[in-house]
Amino acid sequence: MNSERQHAVLSASSSDRWIHCPPSVRLSEGFEDKGSDYALEGTCAHALAEYKLRKALGYPAQDPTEDLAFYNEEMEEATDGYVSYVLEKVEAAKEACSDPVVLVEQRVDYSRWVRQGFGTSDALIIADGTLRIIDLKYGTGIAVSAEDNPQLKCYSLGALELFDDIYDIDSVAMSIYQPRRQNVSEWQISKNDLLAWADEVLKPTAELAWDGKGEFSCGPWCRFCKAKTICRKRAEENLKLAQHEFRLPPELSDAEIEVILSQVDELVSWASDIKEYALQQALSGKEWRGFKLVEGRSVRKYANETAVAKTVEDAGFDPYEKKLLGITAMQKLLGKNRFNELLSGFIEKPQGKPTLVPDSDKRPAMNTAKNDFKEVKNHE
Repeated sequence: MNSERQHAVLSASSSDRWIHCPPSVRLSEGFEDKGSDYALEGTCAHALAEYKLRKALGYPAQDPTEDLAFYNEEMEEATDGYVSYVLEKVEAAKEACSDPVVLVEQRVDYSRWVRQGFGTSDALIIADGTLRIIDLKYGTGIAVSAEDNPQLKCYSLGALELFDDIYDIDSVAMSIYQPRRQNVSEWQISKNDLLAWADEVLKPTAELAWDGKGEFSCGPWCRFCKAKTICRKRAEENLKLAQHEFRLPPELSDAEIEVILSQVDELVSWASDIKEYALQQALSGKEWRGFKLVEGRSVRKYANETAVAKTVEDAGFDPYEKKLLGITAMQKLLGKNRFNELLSGFIEKPQGKPTLVPDSDKRPAMNTAKNDFKEVKNHE
């Protein structure tokens, strides 16, 4: 399993946050890392992927399946896809080097630039000319890009420390394999440019982060910050929306609405974080002026479903309802290949509900009635 779970203070996995917001590292100290089912699921997927990749490469491997807290058909397929992707890159590396080195769950040390900096790369392929870093992301949240990805760049620096003197490496290729988002992202950088970034950006920023100095900065990286609830900078940025005095939309200018749209998701997230923090503090005994803890709405449930079913059956009734499995559950039941073979002709995908997103979103823009009219006029 990933040895970075020992948690370096300035870990590669959190580098996007501390590079953008150096003082967040020390501000986060003292907050308990509670983990989550999502994180545990990701750990299980990595363990299964590591086993499969080691086995495929002919390395010693022990099947972890029986000990996994999370395991299903989807995880089987996702990790199979990951292994196939890595093996594809290994074969490509053989075209430039007859005997590339392939390392699985390799600990790398980038402490030359970041104090006590270390991490674990899911897969490394080292061949003359190019070093490739491959990272498995099992999450279904945001699609992760390999482009200019600081976590992968830190791993790459650690790998260069190990192998640059042995292999003639002049560029580093980075890959994100995120199967549950159908996302495979690849990016390449020259070794010289990577080392320049390490010296000019990474090292000085890491020194600020270690010392708890630098400027607080808010952005998407706040999402995984343990101190995000109490961060004053985050509060200030979100409360800037108050300058609009929460007027109704018709009273706002287009420019004001565009500013609000760019911040509203983060505002909602911040407000939810504040509510959850206040609730947890209240459960620990804190009293908030003007608020009190009450018991929320409760939903009735059976104390013993087996006993209920037997009682109803004994009374001459059928206690069960018959319902067609949903598409996801049906695919898990049949397996992906059998599902496609039997049911592909019966599956339809209606148009999704219109959603307003930033231009940076990779989905193609919808055609509105106004745009359709413009297109017709342009063709006349």
